[in-house]
Amino acid sequence: MTTRFNLNGKPVAVDVDPATPLLWTLRDEIGMTGTKFGCGVAACGACTVHVDGAPTRSCVMPVSAVAGKKVTTIEAIEGDRVGRAVQAAWVKHDVAQCGYCQSGQIMSATGLLKSKKKPSDADIDAAMAGNVCRCGTYQRIRAAIHDAAKTLA
Repeated sequence: MTTRFNLNGKPVAVDVDPATPLLWTLRDEIGMTGTKFGCGVAACGACTVHVDGAPTRSCVMPVSAVAGKKVTTIEAIEGDRVGRAVQAAWVKHDVAQCGYCQSGQIMSATGLLKSKKKPSDADIDAAMAGNVCRCGTYQRIRAAIHDAAKTLA
């Protein structure tokens, strides 16, 4: 069955089983490998993408659920003003260590700053709670989000 959606500003059509997780459709069928597999149960956040602007775990979302919607992956986030600010803050604060979780972290942080211009520490903790960083860079993540918010103000 063919599923059509907008991916990073361009229309795409994929012919896969409608129950195929969006993550595997993006990675295996379309070749967008920036979105990572972490746990497969939406508990770690490595697979976070935006669906119609909202951070969404792609490992548990069937591709059929994005039919007619806008999907944004890490590959296109620099094309967004907020995404650019978040990425710049990530570099400035040397957030990444191993880097595996960072695409999901950046997508969640971008979603937070789009919905809340000046988040508190509690807001950041709540928005980022579903994103696991095995390297433990949580303090740098929080600092980078605050910095990006100031840049965008």
